[in-house]
Formats: sequence, structure tokens, C-alpha cells
Amino acid sequence: MFISFEGTEGVGKTTLIRRIYDDFVAQGKEVVLTREPGGTPMAEQIRSLLLAVNHEEAMCNDTELLLMYAARAQHLAQVILPALKAGKIVLCDRFTDASFAYQCAGRGLSEAKLNLLNDNFVARMPDVTFWLDAPIELGMNRARERGALDRFEQEKVSFFEKVRSGYETLWQRHPQRMKRLDATQAPEQVFAQAMAELQVV
Repeated sequence: MFISFEGTEGVGKTTLIRRIYDDFVAQGKEVVLTREPGGTPMAEQIRSLLLAVNHEEAMCNDTELLLMYAARAQHLAQVILPALKAGKIVLCDRFTDASFAYQCAGRGLSEAKLNLLNDNFVARMPDVTFWLDAPIELGMNRARERGALDRFEQEKVSFFEKVRSGYETLWQRHPQRMKRLDATQAPEQVFAQAMAELQVV
């Protein structure tokens, strides 16, 4: 099974993924915990480029999208597809839905560009996607509490409102795959809601 986790900054994705990972491992299941961008040494280097705050050269939107997919292609080939073939459960912090939400809805890139990349370089979509949804200000306050903000976290609230709207669009398009979780709840409640959703998959 391939499960992805989506949402804007500071909504508790990492906390939820770790809770589900620990629960599955306790049940004796083989689980791979990974993230995007990243997940392999090469993809993590690309992640560093994407998240770095560069005051000398701004990253253009097309470059951002292509770097995301370069990392994703490597991640799929080296981690996700081999793990699924071996019968393992893959828990992934972000996947293609993030590219729609951030690069298309957020940056304004055309969905046609994204579809071209997905059609050619994404051989497998998640079976289940958890979208952790919370008001932007709440998530940003949590992100600020973590310390220095990366390039994405430094974006304006208006950008993240577009991203959140993008996730809502995907949720409406893919109600079977995409499950909305109320991330304003306590972590224990979010975890319980997610596990209840997995029981019926």
C-alpha cells in the first residue's frame, strides 16, 4: 500500500506519519517512511536546492517544478517502486498532489505542464492520500515555532491560501483516494481519524 500525506506548512504531517509508522511497525508490518522532495541521497540534494533561501538568484517557477520532478523520478525508481514491489507499505510526506497545490495553484503554472510530467514520469499514484487541513495562520504559527523558515515557509499567507484551495480542488476531484483530516484537532484525534479511514480502505 502506498499512502501519501499532504497539506500546507505546519499542519502536523510529520507527527501523523510518525504515529502511523510506529503503529504499523508495532503490528509487525514492513514499512518505508520517506518524503518529498527527497527520499534518496540525490533527491535530498535537490531538496536542499529547493528549500534554500537564495538572495542572489531567485528560482523561476519552471525550474522549481522540474527540480521537484527530477527528485520525484529518482525517489520513485530508488525507493517507492522497489518497496511496493517487495510488498512493503510506503508512507510518503508529500507526492504529486503537492506539485498541483504548490506549483499550479500556488505559483500559477498550467496544469498541462504538470500532467505532462505525471504522464511520463509517475508510474504509480498513492492508494490513499491524507490531506491535513487547517487555517493558514494556524499552520504558519506552528512553522515559526520550529525555528528558521525555509524558502517555501517564507511565502506570504496569500500564497498558502491558493495552495490550500488547490488541495481542496484535488479533494473534490478524488474523493475516493483523498481523505480530508481536520488538522485543528489534537494530534491524537487526527491519528484516530486517519486510522479509522484506513480500516475501510
